[in-house]
Amino acid sequence: MPRVAAPAVRTALVEAAAEMLAGRVAVTARSLADRAGTSTTAVYTHFGGMPGLWRAVRQEGFTRLAGRLAEVPRTDDAVHDLAALGAAYVAAAHASPFLYRAMFDAAADLEDPAAADASFSRLVEAAERARQAGRFSADADPAAVATRFWAAGHGLTMLVLTDVLPPEASLSHGPELAVAVCVAAGDDLARCRESVLRGWAPTLPGGPIGPPAQG
Repeated sequence: MPRVAAPAVRTALVEAAAEMLAGRVAVTARSLADRAGTSTTAVYTHFGGMPGLWRAVRQEGFTRLAGRLAEVPRTDDAVHDLAALGAAYVAAAHASPFLYRAMFDAAADLEDPAAADASFSRLVEAAERARQAGRFSADADPAAVATRFWAAGHGLTMLVLTDVLPPEASLSHGPELAVAVCVAAGDDLARCRESVLRGWAPTLPGGPIGPPAQG
């Protein structure tokens, strides 16, 4: 049998642990190794034990999210950019639904808390640019706008990933939630909707968001 490369073993263990956690399956070194098709030794080799594994699971989710958000280009339209970041966030969750759910299990510390802060900072920065451009009110708090924007998107995403809402709800409600947050921050409704729909365009019908992947 060909030997599996170490990074692939580590990834397999992280993804298997996230899936088992989402399925409320009891996770032990043995059950995890069996699910990932490796040995219990690998859990200790790569993570030093189960606590290290759970830290790595949360960290992997934030790392993948940060990578997806980093691919979103900055444009001259900050409201468009904020919407595009929201769409990328939802797409990242759909691509790795089990990891996404594990990201917010605070039972384990993050290896690098700055990774989570960096993703949120992208939203704050876009909201600040929208304020400076006159799209948002002068008294709009960028951090508060970013928090409302994230909370709305996260809530919708979790409802979809836990099968409370169908996958298409991300597309039917996501842009309108973004519009509502931005208009509440002071943007003009018609101009806002045009910017938001352009920001979401890559993920609208025909784009990458579909039923959540099994991973």
